[in-house]
Amino acid sequence: MKTYIRKTVVIAGVAAASFGLGSVVRNRQTAAAPAAAPAQVAQAAPEVEAKADAQPIGGGGLHSFASVVEAASPAVVHVKVVSVLHTAADAAGLPFGGDGPFPGFRFPMPPPSGRQLGTGSGFVIRKDGIVLTNNHVVEKAKEITVRLIDDEEYSAKVLGRDPKTDLAVLKINAKRDLPTVRLGDSDALRVGDWVVAIGNPFGLDNTVTAGIVSAKGRAIGNGPYDQFIQTDAPINPGNSGGPLFNERGDVIGINTAIFSQSGGNVGIGFAIPINLAKQLVPQLEESGHVTRGWLGVSIQQLTPELAESLGVDGAHGALVAGVTPESPAAKAGIKTGDVITAFDHKTVEEHNGLPALVAAAKIGATVPVEVLRDGAHKTVEVTVAKLASDETPEASTPNKGKWGLMLRELTPEERAQRGLDEGQGVLVAGVQPGSPADEAGVHRGDIILQVNRNAVGTVEALRAAVGKVADGKGLLLLIRPADGTDHFAALAAR
Repeated sequence: MKTYIRKTVVIAGVAAASFGLGSVVRNRQTAAAPAAAPAQVAQAAPEVEAKADAQPIGGGGLHSFASVVEAASPAVVHVKVVSVLHTAADAAGLPFGGDGPFPGFRFPMPPPSGRQLGTGSGFVIRKDGIVLTNNHVVEKAKEITVRLIDDEEYSAKVLGRDPKTDLAVLKINAKRDLPTVRLGDSDALRVGDWVVAIGNPFGLDNTVTAGIVSAKGRAIGNGPYDQFIQTDAPINPGNSGGPLFNERGDVIGINTAIFSQSGGNVGIGFAIPINLAKQLVPQLEESGHVTRGWLGVSIQQLTPELAESLGVDGAHGALVAGVTPESPAAKAGIKTGDVITAFDHKTVEEHNGLPALVAAAKIGATVPVEVLRDGAHKTVEVTVAKLASDETPEASTPNKGKWGLMLRELTPEERAQRGLDEGQGVLVAGVQPGSPADEAGVHRGDIILQVNRNAVGTVEALRAAVGKVADGKGLLLLIRPADGTDHFAALAAR
């Protein structure tokens, strides 16, 4: 029986209350070792155009995908990573590690410490060696190797990562032009269309599976930008970051997650729509992170019951559950109880479609926002602000010290977006790999609220609190992550 859990997430100034589907497992395989404005991605089409062969299978109406596979396979790569696990908490944070988030769901447990090998998939989108994969495949990697179909291997560099959409862009320096995939149009997909997945499940290179599009626009609790393609094409650990093709051989998705109690395929897989990736790849390649728009509202699903109680005809749009003071929404006059039905001339059918629209809006642009208030339609003008980024360049924050923390002050806008009062919290702008902070699971974008149970609100106050710690004693930090609830992190002394 499926389990549906109600979960609230807050990103890009929009809190989206959505229903996550059971336990969703990201598909990087591990084993113990001995908003932005839309932009097109430059690409080169494969030399061989992929077409589904007109050869019915078993006398039925199904066709062979051999031509699709033949043309596309040379551009699909095997991504191998090496990471170092220091604690059981690190292991539990890895895909397929530890107990699932809901009772009754367990994933294979990697060892709690030591050298860790991981494997995933990716695909070449530009002949000079630009590779697209999942963020969770390379997020904890100390070393990354990309292997091509002909067994050539290259060290890879991460050009940019976006945890909020689980995308990562890699660069390899090959000595020749590489074969590439052709990026398609995920918006043109229909439920019931055939799709083909190519990847490296369980480390088995260039494995091909096929199925259909089971659903579109799935929100699975991964984040506010969830618009996943659901497919029954078999996807397993190691498929993460690999391409999902349509019948013409165009990439229409990036395989990312599965719903599973065992950790293996049960016919429910999820892929990031390629149109989302096409918007973000130029920013990731150029700056290493994504700049998004900010509206400053918390939203929730408008159910038929809520629509009736609010006097709204129909149940489409995003119900405003809260407005951040001094935010663009507040300044424009948007109020709690409003139903946002359109943003910048784009209809908001489902509440979880609004965050992506806001994130993609041009910073500083004034856009019309249509709302329903007390049964009447109203249009307000909103000037989009920049979402406070958790991807602050590490080079600008030298306060690292022996704990491996790079720190900076929070701006008033960042405090408002993270629900903090004046004089509360210090931003972690970077974490040194292998440091005590890294081992304790502290991440860039986290906010430190307390040091050894004492509240801190400035870098100077935090440094003073740390300075009182005796030699050989550890630190206890109260952390507020970018996406999640407050928790403690224990940093071991060295």
